[in-house]
Amino acid sequence: MLIEMGRAARTASKQLALAATEKKNRTLLTLADYLDEARADVLAANGQDVEEGRKSGLSEALIDRLMLNDKRIDGLVSDLRHLAELPDPVGERYDETVLPNGLSLHKQRVPLGVLGVIYESRPNVTVDVAGLSIKTGNAAILRGGSETLASNRALVGLVQKALVANGLPAETVQFIDDRDRARVHELLKLHEYVDIIIPRGGAKLHQFCRENSQIPVITGGIGICHLFVDQSADLDAALPVIHNAKTQRPSVCNALDVLLVHRAIAGDFLPRVLDDLGKDGVTFRADETAMPFVGEPVPSSVQPTGPEDFDTEWVSLVLSLKVVEGLDEAIAHIGTHGTAHSDGILTEDDANAARFINEVDSAVVYVNASTRFTDGGQFGLGAEVAISTQRLHTRGPMGLRELTTYKWVAQGEYHVRA
Repeated sequence: MLIEMGRAARTASKQLALAATEKKNRTLLTLADYLDEARADVLAANGQDVEEGRKSGLSEALIDRLMLNDKRIDGLVSDLRHLAELPDPVGERYDETVLPNGLSLHKQRVPLGVLGVIYESRPNVTVDVAGLSIKTGNAAILRGGSETLASNRALVGLVQKALVANGLPAETVQFIDDRDRARVHELLKLHEYVDIIIPRGGAKLHQFCRENSQIPVITGGIGICHLFVDQSADLDAALPVIHNAKTQRPSVCNALDVLLVHRAIAGDFLPRVLDDLGKDGVTFRADETAMPFVGEPVPSSVQPTGPEDFDTEWVSLVLSLKVVEGLDEAIAHIGTHGTAHSDGILTEDDANAARFINEVDSAVVYVNASTRFTDGGQFGLGAEVAISTQRLHTRGPMGLRELTTYKWVAQGEYHVRA
C-alpha cells in the first residue's frame, strides 16, 4: 500500500511543482471555504476521536491537542486564507552574480518534493501541512496518530476535494488510514519516493525516526522552554509575560516549563508568581534554591523538584522554579537542560539581553516576550509544518521558504571551460 502511495505522491509532486501560483492560491481558498462549510461534519468526526480518546485513557493534555472546536476551525480557515496571500517562494531567484568570465549564476527556489509527516494528536497539523505543501509545490504523505483517524478522514477528504476542484491531483496530499504502527516503519523506508521525514511528537517518536529512517529526518517540537527573570526586569511587566507563556495553552511545545529567577529579586518576585499563576491552577516544582523564597508555610501548590523535573516537558499546568545567581548560571542551566526550542530573558539591561541572544543556542530566543510566539502563524509565515530544533537545513518554525530547496542556474553565451 505505501509503495503505491509513494509512487502516486512522486507523480503528483512533479505536477504540483509546475502549478501556477494562482492555481495553488485558488486551491487554498477553496479548501478554506470547504472547511468552513463542513465544520459540523469535521467536529462530529473529531468528537468521535475525543470520545474514544477519553475511553482509552488519553491524558487531558493529549485530549486538548486532539480536540477541535469552532474557534480552532476559524483559526485554520483564517490561516489558509492568509497563506494564499503570501508570496510564493517557488521560482524565487536570489544570490545572483556574474563571474569574471561572464557566466551568470543564481539560485532558484524549488520544492523539496515529497514530505513524510508523522505526528500525534493535533488534527490541525493535517490542515497546516496540507496548506503549506500545496503552496510550496510539495506532495505530502501524512501519518497522524491512531487517535485522530476519524478527524483526518474528514479533513483529508476536504483537502483532496479542493485539489481536484482546481485541476490538481488528489494524491498531492494522502494520509495513512491505518492504525498499525508498522506503517510508520514502512514510510521510513520509502527513500525512492519520499524526500524528507518530519516527525511531530514526543522524544520516543523522534528517536525512532532517527534510528530507523532511510530518509533525512528533521526533528523538533520537543520544547523544554525557559524564561530568565533578570535583576533589572520590570517585574510588573514580567508577570503577565510569564502567565501567558505558561497558561495560554499549556499543552503545546512552546509553553513555558522552567522559570529562572535572579536571586536579588527572588524574595519579592517568587511569591507574586505563585499567587498570580496559582489562581489559574498552576502547580510548581521548586528546587532547593527556590524553596526558601516561596514563603512559610510552603503553599500546597509547591512541591520539591524530582531528579527529572528540569528535563521534563510538562505539557500541563506545572512549572519548575529555580533561583540563580545571575546571567551566567541561567545560560548554563538552559544549555544543560534545554532542548534548543524557545528560551527568553526578561530584562531592562541591554548588555544582558545581547549576551543572552548570543550565548543561548536555541531555535528561537526571546527578549521581553512570551515563548508562545514560536509559531508559524504568529511569525507571519501562514502556518508551520513543524518547529525545527536542529541545524540542517532549517531552524524554528518551518514555513514556506523552509519547505523549499534550491537549484543553481548557470546562464552563459556558449561558454566552455578553459
